[in-house]
Amino acid sequence: MGNQQTIYLGEIPISVVKKNIKNVNLSVHPPAGNVRISAPFRMKTEAIHEFALSKMGWIKKQQQRIRAQHREAPREYLNQESHYLWGRHYLLEIVEKDATPHLSFTHDQMLLQVRPGSDVLEKRAIVESTYRQQLENAIPPLIARWEPRMGVKVADFKIRKMKTKWGSCTPTLRTIRFNLELVKKPPECLEYVVIHEMVHLLEASHNSRFKAFMDQFMPQWKFHKEMLNRLPVGG
Repeated sequence: MGNQQTIYLGEIPISVVKKNIKNVNLSVHPPAGNVRISAPFRMKTEAIHEFALSKMGWIKKQQQRIRAQHREAPREYLNQESHYLWGRHYLLEIVEKDATPHLSFTHDQMLLQVRPGSDVLEKRAIVESTYRQQLENAIPPLIARWEPRMGVKVADFKIRKMKTKWGSCTPTLRTIRFNLELVKKPPECLEYVVIHEMVHLLEASHNSRFKAFMDQFMPQWKFHKEMLNRLPVGG
């Protein structure tokens, strides 16, 4: 178990969690640009503060990028509302019918059939169920493609609604979690996240060894990372 504290660089709060790890890790998370540091138990607070201070320029740059990133407005599930699937734009068409609700797609329309009088929550549930199924179908072939190339084995994966991460990995359990929002992004963004999280089965932190693995398995990974970070974050 780790322990948590908050340190400050001027007015910037930094959440610090001490864990049983070898290297210190720094990250900045959307939507507010929250700063987090994971540090080894042995690392003193003064050393953590000095490390964070040395990264101040990078932290501010990441916060500016995240805060400038467009956020999608919360969906109201009305006719002609914009929606996305695998990077493609669709306009929502609501069809009320006393039949089993379902969601389908044409070349530019997302057709949502609902029972008469369905509210926003019911409409959202149908859409999210379809999106989840799309992602559940897309992920296993990617994992199967990369397991023999990396020499690793994923025990299980889950799909979650996540506010600050596109994915996460628990190397000790060989489990991966994926953000449901990935279904709205281009397929290459999903593959980037799959590879990123699977590389954590080889290297838990985001150190030079991790980056070397990313360079090896996906030479254009930085391009895909930037693409993903430029795309709208779900409302």
